[in-house]
Amino acid sequence: MNLLKILKKTIIDSQFYVSLMGTLFAVFFMEEQNTFRYPTFFLIFITYFSGYLYTKYQKTKHFFKILIVNVIAGLICALLIIYNHNEIRLLKWSIIVVLGLLYNSFFLDVYIRKIPLLKIFYVGLVWALVNCWLTLPEFSIPIFLISFFFITALVLPFDIRDMKVDSVKTFPTIIGVQNTKYIAYLLIFISTILAAQYLTFIYSISFFLSGIISYIFIYFSENERDDAYFSFGVETCSALPFLFLVIMKYF
Repeated sequence: MNLLKILKKTIIDSQFYVSLMGTLFAVFFMEEQNTFRYPTFFLIFITYFSGYLYTKYQKTKHFFKILIVNVIAGLICALLIIYNHNEIRLLKWSIIVVLGLLYNSFFLDVYIRKIPLLKIFYVGLVWALVNCWLTLPEFSIPIFLISFFFITALVLPFDIRDMKVDSVKTFPTIIGVQNTKYIAYLLIFISTILAAQYLTFIYSISFFLSGIISYIFIYFSENERDDAYFSFGVETCSALPFLFLVIMKYF
């Protein structure tokens, strides 16, 4: 039990885990498009990690320290882009960072997280832009749609988890838990169909298997479940396409 608590505090609560899962989701599409590079891997991970730290520590005594970490992380990301990519990618990255700041910045009168029902689509949008725009020379509509629908579906279980504490209206509080699950099922189904149509065979199979596991996690999502079910179980679903790809390629 103590080991589990330590793992939760150091891996999950630190935002390391969700950042890694998001990065591996991006790697899946980079591999499919043959654009994978380690500088891009670290760029995406640092961006996600600093962004989630910024969001988590809003209105806390640690915020100033986190802000310093964010500035350092931003400089590292800028250097990674300057020395390994070009000014176009720097512009793309900057736009995505601004979108992240608009999601949850307490100094703004209105930010995205406070707008009812918009949060899930906005998270899907930002993750999709990383996969279909930041890492590619040209915007890929199929990868955008696959990513957008898949990630939007995976955000819905977190709304189910938080439905009793959320201060804004979410799908579970408006239409109920079961109907929210139906929406998530539909979004997973659409993303899987698109993956089968636009991704190469082994990648579409990996995504299909990920969709099945995601269905299961969504099905068993309930407000009463322990936080680890969502922050570890559901969060892992975003990395499943890459993990299944590795298993099919090398095992």
